[in-house]
Amino acid sequence: MSYRLTYTTMFDPPPELHDRFDAGLEKVHRRLDATWDQYLDGQRVPAREYALTATPIDRELSLGRFAVASAHDVDAAVSAARRAFSGWRGTPPADRCRILRRACALIEERVYEIAAAVALEVGKNRMEALGEVQETADFFSGYCDEFERRQGFDYILPDDPLSGFRSHNRSVMKPHGVWAVITPFNYPFALAGGPVAAALVTGNTVVLKGSEETPWAGHLLADCLHDAGIPPGVFNYLCGPGESVGAGLAAHPQVAGITFTGSREVGMQLLARFTGGEFPRPCIAEMGGKNAVIVVPGADLERAATGIVRSAFGMGGQKCSALSRIYVVDPLADGLIQKIVAQAQAISIGDPTRRENWLGPVISASARDAYRSHVGALQHAGAILHCGGRVLEEGMLARGFYCAPTLAEAELSHPLWSRELFVPIVLLARVPDKEAAMSLANGLPFGLTAGFYGAQQDVPWFLENIEAGVTYMNRPQGATTGAWPGYQPFGGWKGSGSTGKAIASFYYLAQYLREQSQTIVE
Repeated sequence: MSYRLTYTTMFDPPPELHDRFDAGLEKVHRRLDATWDQYLDGQRVPAREYALTATPIDRELSLGRFAVASAHDVDAAVSAARRAFSGWRGTPPADRCRILRRACALIEERVYEIAAAVALEVGKNRMEALGEVQETADFFSGYCDEFERRQGFDYILPDDPLSGFRSHNRSVMKPHGVWAVITPFNYPFALAGGPVAAALVTGNTVVLKGSEETPWAGHLLADCLHDAGIPPGVFNYLCGPGESVGAGLAAHPQVAGITFTGSREVGMQLLARFTGGEFPRPCIAEMGGKNAVIVVPGADLERAATGIVRSAFGMGGQKCSALSRIYVVDPLADGLIQKIVAQAQAISIGDPTRRENWLGPVISASARDAYRSHVGALQHAGAILHCGGRVLEEGMLARGFYCAPTLAEAELSHPLWSRELFVPIVLLARVPDKEAAMSLANGLPFGLTAGFYGAQQDVPWFLENIEAGVTYMNRPQGATTGAWPGYQPFGGWKGSGSTGKAIASFYYLAQYLREQSQTIVE
């Protein structure tokens, strides 16, 4: 196919893509109920404990038995990675890239089956799942390309201007050692594969910890790396609770650096731990968002509504980049609300692995209950619910965790304006002018993504003033969502990111390395 899948092209795929996904889904269904051991030191290792995992689409459908790691397993994984570090660091960069490009090729060969598993595990629709898996392949190839473009971060510098001596200078970036990667449930393949690829291409070894809600994706990534020929110990995969497995990794004295994607609260705790020990260790914390869109005169309201609905309700709002706040200049509000409601009510909700359904469930009973609680809090405070506001329990939907897309007009004093929700609820406020909208958009400690709909002459004003790491202007494909490697670097400002460097940017790989200045005098 000439079609290239990205998050912005996913809305009009060719029919054969659906046919291939259906074939992949059929294969995956035949593999359900398998037992998945841990991946340690190059082989599958039984665990002391296993947990049954069901799909949030239908809680009566079991996906398999998955190993639950213990403190002993954490130590075994880190020790294996530590033993493997010297050999992997010493592997020529071209050979490291060859293995990782082979992993990329295997991900692409298996894209439909992996995507089907991700769709079942997370409850995202087929196009979102396919996009996540293809994005991961692009991370692997893109990071190899970038490392080679940067000459492995190995630069010859001018000789010192000395008479009687030859003084040769060089700047070399070197890996840190064992790198931990801790991932959330919502992008269990991409947010594992991206940091893993970056850490591996730069010569670190890795221990990956997946979310206990979505353990399957990490196993499928481990299979690709193993089959690509990754040496034993270079990559290890565990899954288990954050309070034990995640905390054990963060506290382990042989973990040299960490990449964490998750909540601001946990990210800030990890930052304090990694900077407050015997010496500071690198911590790349990709944290939450409370993302805003500003709609001002000159906006195409149909385009704005399309981008808003896709970003607020796509994947049930369970994205760190999901749209959560709408600030619209008052005269435009009624027209915008009417268009958002019409599009939201037209969304097909149900089993998201089926082609006709765009929106699936939220991840768990606790997420469904949080949705119900948030709706109740909005109603109690007198908010206007323009659409949604109910848990969907009709027919087969009762077997999963389905929630209606909700647009609520609430007072700006309501606490949900400042809380990351991770459910399909978006709040709207009418504002007098664009300056008031900007002040509100920037008024929270988050700064991940932001959107704007308005006249082209106002775009420079928006870009000059908005405090967010990823920005989209007049974009129907998504008001605040849809970044793709090679097209939109993705990273947050303020409380949304610890480094100011974006995923898949020109500056990302260097974070996995430390510089050594070398001078040799002859």
